[in-house]
Amino acid sequence: MSAEQAETVAPLLKAIADPVRLRLMSMVLSHEGGEACVCDLTPAFDLSQPTISHHLKVLHEAGLLDREKRGTWVYYQAKPEAMQAMMGLFATVGAVAPAGAC
Repeated sequence: MSAEQAETVAPLLKAIADPVRLRLMSMVLSHEGGEACVCDLTPAFDLSQPTISHHLKVLHEAGLLDREKRGTWVYYQAKPEAMQAMMGLFATVGAVAPAGAC
């Protein structure tokens, strides 16, 4: 992995290192149409809506999610370039160290 790739991916990994944010990313990605409203996500957690919104803001600021306000609700969608960077990380890891290599 290049230094540039590491600089790109590290903030993404830091943002999803929290269990709530990891679950939120999974839920957004698996939601119908690839986007979800805060109102769709909040019931899955024993947390307040402002707390869920804070976690979504962290994911947005890290560059993992796009957001669009529609009326009183905010809808979130995964950023394709962030997902590519994450997938590239795992592809790189497998290519760097073959099984059994020292």
